[in-house]
Amino acid sequence: MTALPVGTGPWRRQHVGGLVATLVAFEFAWFACVLGAAHGWPWAGVAMVAAVVCGLLVRSRKPAVDGALIAVALAIGLAWDSAMLQLGWIAYASPGPLPMLAPAWILALWALLAVTLREPMRALHTRLSLAALLGAIGGPLSYAGAARLGACTLLQPTAALTALALGWAAITPLLLVLARRWDSR
Repeated sequence: MTALPVGTGPWRRQHVGGLVATLVAFEFAWFACVLGAAHGWPWAGVAMVAAVVCGLLVRSRKPAVDGALIAVALAIGLAWDSAMLQLGWIAYASPGPLPMLAPAWILALWALLAVTLREPMRALHTRLSLAALLGAIGGPLSYAGAARLGACTLLQPTAALTALALGWAAITPLLLVLARRWDSR
């Protein structure tokens, strides 16, 4: 009788399938949120993100941990994106009722990010240098993509992209450290 290699079989396929489904849902919700904001329908995108986040929370093995990560990500996102706005480096489409604060649609994207921190990004939990590098690249690319789709404007592109790279290089590992610590409890 031969033994199956570790990491094969139905459990592994189910885990990979769940990861792929999560990433597809993430991308779909990101586009819905960004395009909704760009076209004056920010609440449609927020609703789509809320549906995806709720769906992932229902499937989560640790919804309380994911909920705590969402709360922290929302607080960081509110502070970060409001600072970018107030510094005059970025302007958001569909700004909302409090124009000096980050709009609801961008905060929804922070919640969407938070539900990927524990399981989908588990491989980065102990690779914080790689997480910082990916944050430094992925953060600015996400904002640049949103700008190209009309959801925001980089008013001072060099300053904005530099700040985004530095900020996301710090924010990404911080959130992953919290995800790892809280997940291990």
